[in-house]
Amino acid sequence: MHRYSLLEHILFPPVLLNNKKLYRKLYGKTILITGASSGIGASLAWALARYPVHLLLVARSEDKLCMLKEKIEKEGARVSIFCADLRNRDELAKLIAFVKQLPEKLDFFISNAGKSIRRSIHDSLDRFHDFSRTMAVNYFAPVELLLSLIPLLAENEGKVINVSSVSVLLMPVPRWAAYLASKTALDVWFRSIAPELHALGITTSSVYFSLVKTPMILPTKEYQNKPAMSSEHAAKIILRAMTSKRSIYRPWWLFFGQLASVLFRRVHESFTRFTEKRRRQRNA
Repeated sequence: MHRYSLLEHILFPPVLLNNKKLYRKLYGKTILITGASSGIGASLAWALARYPVHLLLVARSEDKLCMLKEKIEKEGARVSIFCADLRNRDELAKLIAFVKQLPEKLDFFISNAGKSIRRSIHDSLDRFHDFSRTMAVNYFAPVELLLSLIPLLAENEGKVINVSSVSVLLMPVPRWAAYLASKTALDVWFRSIAPELHALGITTSSVYFSLVKTPMILPTKEYQNKPAMSSEHAAKIILRAMTSKRSIYRPWWLFFGQLASVLFRRVHESFTRFTEKRRRQRNA
């Protein structure tokens, strides 16, 4: 587990959970988690291992899913796994068919799978697939999946939790165009349909995380020494969201970041233009 610095303790205060309430609320529930083989998804699956639930774990890595299933079932939860690359329409269709044929209805859908990419637009001129693949995982797949699962969730008055990023609520930054566009698209779409889902009896929560210590951030060297939340901490926040009526979970300090995004937008844009120009000159 990632050990917090003093700053991280301040940025990410502890999450208090009522285990009796969780046990009561989650008893016998069926929970679908995408991106479950590592990071936040795996930590959430582990956090749910002690409860009498049926976990539907989805990820690309079959080996990791099998190991996770074996260990979690020793703790008491029942686990079904499904190996799928959500960018592949055929595999996504098979996943949807698999969920629909289950005897029990769906109670929770945790949309957690995601793809991160950091690349300058100059290096992306002949890499349109960077954008199409990121959009496929971060936007099109969860949209298609949720559209297919709405009838199942409505039958059980279920809940959908979208695992998002604070970056979609702040000023955009260079080199993250593909990632930010895809995450923002899903966030806006999800919040747009939330009232309609509520009318069907389906509750929703958007969870906005800042940097989380997961394998997804490893390729970005700049992130290695920045304050980051542990995936176990993130899992606790999702656990609370699963049994709460709150529709939005975000860091306490995000308000100040959003305020700065409004007040200092011109300064930020001027600074990023200057730094990008200097970087291009150095690399020329």
